[in-house]
Amino acid sequence: MSVRRLAEDTVQPSTFAFTAENVAWAETTIKKYPEGRQQSAVIPLLMRAQEQDGWVTRAAIESIADMLDMPYIRVLEVATFYTQFQLKPVGTRAHVQVCGTTPCMLRGAEELMKVCKRKIAGEPFALNAEGTLSWEEVECQGACVNAPMVMIFKDSYEDLTPEQLEIIIDRFEAGDGANVRPGPQIDRVFSAPEGGLTSLTDAQPAPAKRVSAKPAASAEAAVSVPPSNAAKPKTAADETNPAVKSPANGKTALPADDPLAKPVKAAVAAASTKPSLDDKSRPKGVDRPETPDDLKLISGVGPKIEGILHEIGIFTYVQIATWKKAEREWVDGYLNFKGRIDREDWVKQAKALAKGGEAEYIKVFGKKPR
Repeated sequence: MSVRRLAEDTVQPSTFAFTAENVAWAETTIKKYPEGRQQSAVIPLLMRAQEQDGWVTRAAIESIADMLDMPYIRVLEVATFYTQFQLKPVGTRAHVQVCGTTPCMLRGAEELMKVCKRKIAGEPFALNAEGTLSWEEVECQGACVNAPMVMIFKDSYEDLTPEQLEIIIDRFEAGDGANVRPGPQIDRVFSAPEGGLTSLTDAQPAPAKRVSAKPAASAEAAVSVPPSNAAKPKTAADETNPAVKSPANGKTALPADDPLAKPVKAAVAAASTKPSLDDKSRPKGVDRPETPDDLKLISGVGPKIEGILHEIGIFTYVQIATWKKAEREWVDGYLNFKGRIDREDWVKQAKALAKGGEAEYIKVFGKKPR
């Protein structure tokens, strides 16, 4: 590991203070730890300081040390050990972290670094002329299947070509980074195979296993239990019996009238149907406002789900905050969420965000949204 030191005094600010919103968040975070263990909050507080100012300053280290009653050197040790903490100013609009570990290197990471050198700066951690962009090479970021990839702030951009990375950098430099789609930049779902599934493509559910409801009375009885039908040699009649073999794929299947097959069929049917867009329980949509609310701040809503909500006319926190039970069930079924909307309490989250934004969310939930 390279030696990590604080930035020169010439760029260090003289003071640091959390914003009022972050002070409330920090106080709540510290209270999560048992009495006498509050120093365990040092990493989340350092991360919040970095998110607020863009990097971890000496003043921030000393301020957090005072908050947690820690010697300055202890907090400095944490900040200099973990490479997730930036110890000098980085790009205000994007700090591009290029994965250089073996899978990414084999798939073109060196070409991505050449793009960064050409479009940002010749050396890692150096700022571009405007101070808006910087880059570095990092170790594995856990998206090896989707190599090569980069991370910008908290989002990863995967399956990249040099040309795609150039476009992404240009959009961040133009201030349009929030609208760049994270994740794979090719036609694949998360880390699914390129070109579509190559296994587990059979839509028929696996046969349910019968379990004896009556336990053996003794070890001797357990040994003497006769083998199941599956263990017996098959006869010609078995091979042609539709109750034993499915004509669709030749695999053992439950008879159609078997009671164990009914819940399986019901589950498959429920998963394959969506409620109608004309259903009276569908929440009322609105025309897209000039500035839609950032629905991704609601836990459980990512870019893809936000896009689907927009398609059905849901753009604001107020809309979600007013959903009744029938409306929640309609959306839950439309998204095939299986009760997730109520489990994650979208309505309560939306009410807090509609009332007072992130500050109210922190007050209600004790943490920053997302």
